[in-house]
Amino acid sequence: MSQIPINTPLIGRDDELARLSGVLERARDGEARAVLVAGDAGVGKTRLLGEVTGRAAASGMTVLTGHCVDLGDVGLPYLPFTEVLGALAQDERFAGALAAYPVVERLLGGGAAGDSGGRLRLFESIAGLLADLSDLAPLLLVLEDLHWADQSSRDLLRFLLSRGILQRPAGGAPTHRLAVLASYRADDLHRRHPLRPLLAELVRLPAVERLELRPMADGEVARLVRALGEGPLPDTTVRRIVERAEGNAFYAEELLAATGSGDGGVPSGLADVLLIRFEQLSDTAQQVLRTAAVAGRRVEHDLLRDAVRLPEEELETALREAIGRQLLVPGEGDTYAFRHALAREAVYADLLPGERARLHGAFARLLDGRETRAESAAERAHHYRESHDLPSAFTASLEAADHAERVGAPAEELRHLEAALDLWSAVEPSARPSGEGGDRVRLMLRASAAAAHTGELHRAVSLTRAALAGVGQEADSELAARVRYTLAGNLISVDNLTAAFAYSSEALAMIPADPPSRTWVWAAATHVLAARQVGENEIALRIARQALDTAEELGVTDAQADLLISLAVVEGGGRRSVAGRERLRRARELARSSGNAAVEMRALFNLAIGTFEAGHLDDCLPWITEGLDRARRAGLLSSPYPMEMRYLHLLVLYTLGRWDECVRAASTDAEVLPAAGEYRVAPALYVALARGDFKAADQARALLEGPFDWMATLVAGIALTEAAVLRGDAEAAVERMRSTVAVLTDDAGTPPHVTVRLAALALSAVADRATDLRRKGDLEGARRWAETATELLAPARDLAVHGGVPQGPEGQAWLARAEAEWTRAVSGPDAEAWAKAVAAFDFGDVYEPARCRLRYAEALLAADRREEAAVEARAAREVFARLGATVLLDQVDELIRRGRLAEAPPAASLLTAREQDVLRLLARGRSNRQIGEELFITGKTASVHVSNILAKLGAASRTEAVAVAYREGLITPETTAHG
Repeated sequence: MSQIPINTPLIGRDDELARLSGVLERARDGEARAVLVAGDAGVGKTRLLGEVTGRAAASGMTVLTGHCVDLGDVGLPYLPFTEVLGALAQDERFAGALAAYPVVERLLGGGAAGDSGGRLRLFESIAGLLADLSDLAPLLLVLEDLHWADQSSRDLLRFLLSRGILQRPAGGAPTHRLAVLASYRADDLHRRHPLRPLLAELVRLPAVERLELRPMADGEVARLVRALGEGPLPDTTVRRIVERAEGNAFYAEELLAATGSGDGGVPSGLADVLLIRFEQLSDTAQQVLRTAAVAGRRVEHDLLRDAVRLPEEELETALREAIGRQLLVPGEGDTYAFRHALAREAVYADLLPGERARLHGAFARLLDGRETRAESAAERAHHYRESHDLPSAFTASLEAADHAERVGAPAEELRHLEAALDLWSAVEPSARPSGEGGDRVRLMLRASAAAAHTGELHRAVSLTRAALAGVGQEADSELAARVRYTLAGNLISVDNLTAAFAYSSEALAMIPADPPSRTWVWAAATHVLAARQVGENEIALRIARQALDTAEELGVTDAQADLLISLAVVEGGGRRSVAGRERLRRARELARSSGNAAVEMRALFNLAIGTFEAGHLDDCLPWITEGLDRARRAGLLSSPYPMEMRYLHLLVLYTLGRWDECVRAASTDAEVLPAAGEYRVAPALYVALARGDFKAADQARALLEGPFDWMATLVAGIALTEAAVLRGDAEAAVERMRSTVAVLTDDAGTPPHVTVRLAALALSAVADRATDLRRKGDLEGARRWAETATELLAPARDLAVHGGVPQGPEGQAWLARAEAEWTRAVSGPDAEAWAKAVAAFDFGDVYEPARCRLRYAEALLAADRREEAAVEARAAREVFARLGATVLLDQVDELIRRGRLAEAPPAASLLTAREQDVLRLLARGRSNRQIGEELFITGKTASVHVSNILAKLGAASRTEAVAVAYREGLITPETTAHG
């Protein structure tokens, strides 16, 4: 099913071909792999993939190929996958497999209706279909030109590679007999190109690798040119082509083809080269290619015939000529494609402006007259826009937005809506939609909702601000109020709380409370939420109670539910109290009966987090599951509350010690998280740090880039403080703790509740430093760090006493740990303080009580309570070993060995297999660089292993480490052979 390979020799790509052939071999053996093939335009990606697909087909593999197409700023959802599915649908062998997944029919031209909740089902269905096909025969999926992929295609590819088809089943069974090869132009990826973050994410997956095609060597280009020539070529000609080609195979082929033009010169620019070949065609063939270039990379025969308006015989002659010159290649389904995208771009750029507009208009009208296809609205919008038929482009953009909404592509819906908004002023009022939702302000509100659904919260704010600017002073007061409270809600989602309160106040003031109205009730509900966010709890309570009465009077049950949620959070003991959670359950039922999914999800989120804050961790998970399922069915998985539930889900798994589940869930979530939502996988970063992977600190630091996000700042602060603690960097831990608290402190000067946790973490590093200085006799230095400890503890204590809402079990546990760390920093370990900390974390947390037990064991050992110390140390070690928390596992093993708390494990068991390899080379006198070369690791990695060995053996130098190793029998002297 792959594109017909181009008959040019493959030269100079032996290593790359061998590598890809190995991937195919492993795929045939049941080890699914993916390769991202990168290279500059024309460097030979398509030719290499053509060779690989030819070999794959010859070996019995099913080959499926999909192409991405450049449609300007407005993408066509799922285009490469539509092509793949279309090819499958034409082959009777796969009818049964396709029939098992009816949801994919929406991408086969049927335009099946459905809310955006069908997006995940669509993704899972395509993954299942590919898996089933790989059961029939080994499968190769090729995706070309990812740099042009639409966002929905990128999301689907992320899902397939991170979860859908490369994931190893439980029990260690083989993965699918499948390989994925995806190419993209590296030179097209500017700094903000949307493909860049996806590539960075994918290459971190264990089953995904990157293959970069470098420019060919001059000798290889010369071989290619001579192989392509129809006869012997003069050396001067070959040399000139090699010089101009600069290692690019496509340049070389085009330059060689241009040598027959008879003008004796070779143009320096690629476009000139391509146009020389193009100009060698007959006038009719040139006309056909110009028309085909307007259609895009690929065009159907019938559509091209109708657009070019030539007799069938003349058209076929022209096509034969273009194919013979290798400018076009025939494809499946009676289509033709430009041999290379650059050829199409060069021909397209050479069109006169009027000619280009006329041909775009022709294609738009032809598509208008055809039976509607799933992708035709997006194509028509593109062609009408380029033909300057703005009213038709406007109408088609709205149709394309409707289609994108039906197939669960909110990002494309947003772009099409924004395209329509851009054209609004260029369209006569009579051409604009009328009725509810028809005017520009309402269109902006719809676009802001699409932005929120796709996780682009700052874009949602911008669109609502634009709606506010367009609403006018004389506008309908209800619409004006709706715009303002919508803007307030969006501002809350990006933590611009003061402005949110101001706009919700305006909204409430624009419409009277009497007579009662739905708009007033919702304006009030939003104002209650905004008031609570800025600490105006009295206003929130007063308005909420008044609005609740009005909502009950009007029978607006979803507003009743929303107001009950706010009251449950603000009144009494809040959402973690029994009364608060009961009120939330009632709100959930009201929201469900009204059919308002957004309010229902708010209720479910608050039920989940209220249960978590009450310390009932296991009871929290069912609420999260229900909330995410409701979001999935409503198509709102990327909206704020479901995104918060994803974070809470990982946090609960992390806290319960189900770390592997946490990491897997984070990987699964990654394919649906927008860029602004990356902080929601933060608990997986905490796992990585505990397991010694300090690259997670770089990921945490990246969360602080871009617009301010309160939660991203919070979780980055935790991760970076934790990283500093685990590295033993007390200065960095203190600085990060202070800077994070300062940024998160609100306008009224109230610090965030996370201050207690951050203080406890930073105090751990401070106490380590003070203890070390006391041990070395530097009492003045220890005193200074003790003063720092007191400064850090003060805000944590103050927040616990005067922080408004009382600390829940987690907050009380962190405060107990902070107190114990402070005591350790000021006067030394206190067993009683650490016993309290251990007990305080006894609400389901697994890792933190083990960390406290490690300190408890140290304190007991200092008090010469050795048996109790041994019990606590062993309990901590068991947890660290089970979790894979290698950093603290090393620390507890050192404590057990240093304190002789138990029969110390053999030194060999302390060293990993890699460390034992390094130790043997260390004994031979190898340098770090030499160790790296022999073990195929970097010198830096070798240095890290050497440092770990020295720490585990208690050695101060490499020489001492080798001596200890000989003494402990870890290595034996080697006999040197003399020749």
